[in-house]
Amino acid sequence: MTELLIVFVVSDGVQLMDIAGPADVFAEANTFYGKPLYRSVLVAGKKDIRSSCGFNLRADLLLGDIGSKCVDTLLVAGAPDAATRSYNPALTRWLRQEAPKARRFGSICGGVFPLAETGLLDGQTIATHWADVDRVRHRFPAVTVDADAIVREEGALRTAAGVSSGLDLALALVREDMGERIARDVARQLVLFYKRPGGQLQYSRQRELSPAGRSALQSLQRQILQQPDAEYSVEAMAGMIALERRQLTRLFAQETGLSPARWVEQTRLTIARNLLEEGRKPPKVVAAEAGFGSVRVLRRVFQRHLGVTPAEYRKRFGQLREV
Repeated sequence: MTELLIVFVVSDGVQLMDIAGPADVFAEANTFYGKPLYRSVLVAGKKDIRSSCGFNLRADLLLGDIGSKCVDTLLVAGAPDAATRSYNPALTRWLRQEAPKARRFGSICGGVFPLAETGLLDGQTIATHWADVDRVRHRFPAVTVDADAIVREEGALRTAAGVSSGLDLALALVREDMGERIARDVARQLVLFYKRPGGQLQYSRQRELSPAGRSALQSLQRQILQQPDAEYSVEAMAGMIALERRQLTRLFAQETGLSPARWVEQTRLTIARNLLEEGRKPPKVVAAEAGFGSVRVLRRVFQRHLGVTPAEYRKRFGQLREV
């Protein structure tokens, strides 16, 4: 197999881990492969780049130098302010022209924003950081976001959700190119999950705990927050604020984007997450206090929304016991 050129497209403010993590995965894969199959390079609009953590980087190549190179994989690295910055039209034109020429192209974390500016993601389903999901949907309505995905593959397109997800993406590329054995060896050597349990929503901080919408709806939401273990059928909630069932459903959809039942479930889930993170109450008590009634229901909701069990969630995010 001939050398595979991996191009990381960077600009000022780049998050160092977006490039350093995946590059280390490729370097480790070269070691297990027995020869340098991958060659990683930094490409930018100028030679000197300052990362978000303050380290200075020097680009291996400028954008204009790539024309004669055979690029295997082109990845756009992100930055903490990627969602709010303005991108140079020259970069947009360059990405629109060069990305489709690569065998694979994509983004890591906030790198999705400059890549989406090109229109190349229109009609595609992508992964992005959980905090950027709404921003991507608002700015690029032709792009579909898989909010829970850590890594997403669509034809030649590869996208990674958050900063550390670049490692997951690089492992997936190594698996494509070198097979399962080497990819697993790389994961072991770098002490990484070969396949991370669950999706990225387990890391997110959901917003359903904040009452939203008209005053009557907010009053109902506050009651649910204060007494999540009470009965909240759609009929019961409609009666609490003197509305018909259909009116309540329409009001929730308009003000929260969710059905009444989904809002209650998401709120109970958030309360359960907080209880698991902050204390050592047994699952039976957590299920009761959050309004799920039984451990079986609590487990089913966690698996459906987060891809992990309550026990796994507490192990990963719960406070350490004092010793």
